[in-house]
Amino acid sequence: MPGPGEYLPDASEGIANVCDLPTPHRTRRQRNRKHAPCPHCGGRCPRRRTATRMLRDLGNRETVRPIEIDFLFSVHRCYDCEKYFCIDLSDVAEPGSLYTKRVVDMAVRYVVEDGSPYRDACWRLWRDHRVFVPFATIQNWVEAAGEKKLLENRNRRLS
Repeated sequence: MPGPGEYLPDASEGIANVCDLPTPHRTRRQRNRKHAPCPHCGGRCPRRRTATRMLRDLGNRETVRPIEIDFLFSVHRCYDCEKYFCIDLSDVAEPGSLYTKRVVDMAVRYVVEDGSPYRDACWRLWRDHRVFVPFATIQNWVEAAGEKKLLENRNRRLS
């Protein structure tokens, strides 16, 4: 374990080929229920099938490997409403997102609180947590959060 201020070179520095990067550490989680309440009518709905979703999470610098979570979740059908729905994963990740909320929060924090440019935030996420997020994606997250706009307005008022 390195001490404070001790320099350790990045193990992935100088790697030009993507195939040479460390393979991700895969973990499995599941939210597989036989029955679930319908979000529309509240009725008890049986499981129709299962599905998987891959999410990228914050890794550990000492393991030098990114973390990917394979979520197994159940898809249910309400016979009263005639609607299909999935088990709610919104506490872990936003719908359609490839990254967990922890990654989004960390990226927004790097830009807003530390004042880092988007490209630097992208590099810091890889260097410290072994998760690669394109800087344009970080920009979209920050603008959607509205944090940077609030910070700019506050700086204008102080000037």
